[in-house]
Amino acid sequence: MDITTERVHINVGNQTMGGYLVRPTDSTPRPAVIVYMEIFGVNSHIQDVTQRVAKEGYVALAPDFFHRTGPGVEYGYDEQGMNEGIKLLSQLKADEMVADAQAALSFLKRKNFVIGNKIGVMGFCVGGHMTYLTACETDVKAAASFYGGGIAGDQGFGGQPSTVGRTGQIEGRILCLFGGKDAHIPLSDVDKVRSALETNNIRHEVVVYPEADHGFHCDQRASYNEPAATDAWERVKSLFAAELGS
Repeated sequence: MDITTERVHINVGNQTMGGYLVRPTDSTPRPAVIVYMEIFGVNSHIQDVTQRVAKEGYVALAPDFFHRTGPGVEYGYDEQGMNEGIKLLSQLKADEMVADAQAALSFLKRKNFVIGNKIGVMGFCVGGHMTYLTACETDVKAAASFYGGGIAGDQGFGGQPSTVGRTGQIEGRILCLFGGKDAHIPLSDVDKVRSALETNNIRHEVVVYPEADHGFHCDQRASYNEPAATDAWERVKSLFAAELGS
């Protein structure tokens, strides 16, 4: 499918959040998917994922939720990129992230090429956490969270109310994908997420790939695990096809 890409600007209160928008070239209204970045910004990997989503027939938007403290950063998967990304991660606050999510949704819903009641979300690492938070705090129909760290923590971003504690607010369907060898997300945290989803009767699926590590979906990282990445992508496609209708 032919796609077109562009850089966009999204108003968040009195702030401006950058975004990478990709969509099929025709003008047919389509469902949309928000793609949340890792701590490395809207870099080449996130741009590639966003393009892959668009080629499946969706309008895809990757917003830059580091826009308050590090707008436009694009880090590589090396020690320097990790260190710089962690600095920006530590400055995130849950209420500001919710505002960013709501702004991204509002931006998409105003577009005549988007079916406004059919929007999903996906993300990786901190973006996987952001995906879960967005599912809790907005009306997205489907969410796919890849190795979202800190979801099960006692506190959310910036010491604000925990994300797992918001689980009962989820209205859509959620898919949570984890690596069994991920030292950043112990299996006890995965169990906590699963338990919260079950207790609150949320439509969900929690998948653990026993041989996969953190970042298993990113083919630019040493931890890339092709079997897990391939299976996860198929699950995400099935989720969005079922819930968004494309």
